[in-house]
Amino acid sequence: MGRNPVTWLGSPTFPRAARAALGDTQLRTNLRKATTTIRGKRARAVDELPDWERLRRAGEAVKDEVLANLDTYLVRLEEAVTARGGVVHWARDAEEANRIVLDLVRAKGADEVVKVKSMATAEIGLNEYLQAGGVRAVETDLAELIVQLGDDRPSHILVPAIHRNRAEIREIFARTMAEAPATDDPKVLAEAARRHLRERFLSAKVAVSGANFAVADTGSIVVVESEGNGRMCLTLPETLITVMGIEKIVPTWRDLEVFLQLLPRSSTAERMNPYTSIWTGVTPGDGPGEFHLVLLDNGRTATLADEVGRQALRCIRCSACLNVCPVYERTGGQAYGSVYPGPIGAILAPQLAGDLRDKQAASLPYASSLCGACYEVCPVRIDIPEVLTHLRARAVKARPRSAEALAMASAAWVFRDPRRYEAAQRAGSLSRLLAGDDGMLTKLPWPGSKWTATRDVPSVPKESFRMWWRRNRG
Repeated sequence: MGRNPVTWLGSPTFPRAARAALGDTQLRTNLRKATTTIRGKRARAVDELPDWERLRRAGEAVKDEVLANLDTYLVRLEEAVTARGGVVHWARDAEEANRIVLDLVRAKGADEVVKVKSMATAEIGLNEYLQAGGVRAVETDLAELIVQLGDDRPSHILVPAIHRNRAEIREIFARTMAEAPATDDPKVLAEAARRHLRERFLSAKVAVSGANFAVADTGSIVVVESEGNGRMCLTLPETLITVMGIEKIVPTWRDLEVFLQLLPRSSTAERMNPYTSIWTGVTPGDGPGEFHLVLLDNGRTATLADEVGRQALRCIRCSACLNVCPVYERTGGQAYGSVYPGPIGAILAPQLAGDLRDKQAASLPYASSLCGACYEVCPVRIDIPEVLTHLRARAVKARPRSAEALAMASAAWVFRDPRRYEAAQRAGSLSRLLAGDDGMLTKLPWPGSKWTATRDVPSVPKESFRMWWRRNRG
């Protein structure tokens, strides 16, 4: 998975990957259909609430309170979980978290675990780590199962297999399941997955989950999902291991109420999640007899130190920003080369990876038109465009001899002197000779070709405003 599993080893920079994705017409068709449908449903669900903006501001305030006092809330959570029979483990990075989980699974003598859909475990590359350690991880979420059986990579936070249509899914199931689905009807496909997973649910000794939220006051862990597979994983196995990013805390149950209204409308466009599972430690005779909570840092503390970038840690993984993003809709999630795709991935993955000198990570903040649609739909008001431009500046500073840095230094030298500035304006006006009949520049020589390869630019007028003013008002 690479130096840090947040980004995939060997992934090209976003511009290169996006160029390849844009050539896949079936991918673009699948994405356009899916995102348009989800976008419309979400808008209708949100419009039902007259206080939606107040809820967004409340969610933002709760998240900022937690981030400002994260040390206090983490200790409070650990004390509450421990008091109720759970065991808390602290993991500084992916390697440490993976080792903790593998050791726990081996201690139970298990060679297979069932998994609830979890971005945190994908972030650390847990499945691959367990496989190397002789333990098979079985994804039970339908979309995650499709990705796993297809030996594929996820392309969406909420719907990892959004890039697949139902004919492609049937072909994957036919290749990998003992009982192949007869048709590509969604009901038939769902039933095939149900039969495939039933034995795993009933025989698993250990389950691994992520967490949507954790209530610091009581030590309660919350998972929301739509299929019921999570409920099976969280109740049937003898041991439950939850891997949770340290930012997922809410202080109280009253705070949780805010997010249980924000999340379903923003993600699945539902008034409430079909399955909301909440457990607090262990209860004899009810559910797993052993519970372990792995609190994952993996770059979050470093992200927290950035006053602008830290707002990415508010994210509740709803995926609303992906569904409105014009860039994501055309390239899909795999082009980002990261577990976290789309606008939120463009600001979260580089920070968790922690190295903006790496070309692939540094390219992600540029995977945006800065249209602002992502900020408008974010349920916790993450100003994604602000963080994107902030990370672009950091990427430039991390590579001081880059072409962009040299171009900006040259521009600064020109702008510092009025005579140089006017000379540049006069030279720039010659670009009109390269313009087409519509006055647009569509093909400039290098390095201008880097711009016109994907964009048109208006030609510079023959006369600048300074020249006009001097001639008419001087």
